[in-house]
Amino acid sequence: MNICRNALIRRFGFVVNAPSRSFWSKLVKVDFGAYDVVDLGNVSGPRSVPEYVTLPSYAKTGNVTDEPDHYSPPDIKNSGQITMLRQSCKFARFVLNSAESQLKVGATTDDIDGFVHDLIISNNAYPSPLNYKGFRKSVCTSINNVACHGVPDDRPLVDGDLISVDVSVYLNGFHGDCAATYCVGNVDKYGRTLMAVAEQCMYSGIKACGPGVNFSAIGEAIELCAIRNKHKVLSSITGHGIGTYFHGPPVIFHSSQNEYPGIMEPGMVFTVEPVICQGSEDIEMLEDGWTIVTQDNSRCAQFEHTILITDDGYDILTK
Repeated sequence: MNICRNALIRRFGFVVNAPSRSFWSKLVKVDFGAYDVVDLGNVSGPRSVPEYVTLPSYAKTGNVTDEPDHYSPPDIKNSGQITMLRQSCKFARFVLNSAESQLKVGATTDDIDGFVHDLIISNNAYPSPLNYKGFRKSVCTSINNVACHGVPDDRPLVDGDLISVDVSVYLNGFHGDCAATYCVGNVDKYGRTLMAVAEQCMYSGIKACGPGVNFSAIGEAIELCAIRNKHKVLSSITGHGIGTYFHGPPVIFHSSQNEYPGIMEPGMVFTVEPVICQGSEDIEMLEDGWTIVTQDNSRCAQFEHTILITDDGYDILTK
C-alpha cells in the first residue's frame, strides 16, 4: 500500500477537499476507451479478527505511533529480520494470487475483501490495512479511474473493469506488501495496453535498484518508461520502506520530479509501486477521505513488489 507526497494530502495518505460526485458510475467513451467511471458505493463495517491473531500496534485504536519518520535514514535489516520479511512477503503474494480467482463479473469488491480477510486470518496473520488510520477494510480495490486506496463496497464488478488489488499482511511481526491490476471480463485494447505499461514501468524501476545507486534512479527509470509508452506516472503516489512498521523510510518516488537524498544499501527493504494513468496526473480525494481518483476520469493501473537490496543487486521478496 502506497503513500503520497502531495502537500495537500495525508494518510496513506491524503487529505484533500474533494468535490462530491454522483453515486457509482457512468459509461464514458473518450480517447481512453469505454469503461465505467467509478464513484463511492456503500461500505459495510470492518470484519472481526480472532483474539489469537497477533495484532499490529494500530489494530485496536487506528492510531499509528510506531512508524519512523519517512525522511529519517532507512534502517538496515539483519539476517533474522530478512528471513521474517521473506515469509510475510511470500504470504502476501499467495493471498494476492488467490484473490485473482474472485475477480468475476457480478462479484462485489466487498466480496473480495471478505475472501482476502478470511484467507489471511485463517493463516494466523492480520490484514495490514484494517484500521490503519481508521481504514475500514482489509484490502484496497481500485477500479478504472480510481488511482489507489479504493475502499471495498457493494458495487458489482462489470465486464470491462480494470481492478487493482493491493494486499498487505502482518505475519509474525512483519508486514508484506504487493499489488497487481487485473482484467474483469473483456477489457478494451486501451486498458490492456495500460496494464502492460504499468507492469513494465514497475520492473523498470526495480531493475534500476542496487547497492550504491541513488534512490532517485528508481523514479527516473519509471518515468522514462511511461513517457516512451505515451502514458503518465502519478508522481504524488510513492512507495515506502517496510518491516515491523507498515510505512517508513525510504520514500520511493516514481517520477524524476524528486530530490529524495541517499543511496541504496544492502539490507534495505522497500516497495516499488508506481500508478500509471492514461491521461492527466491530476488527482483528487473523494469524500470518504481515502479514495483517490483521476480528475479527468482516465484509468489507472498499478503493480507493486517489495524488494530487498543485496550485495550485488536486488531480490524481489513478493515474487
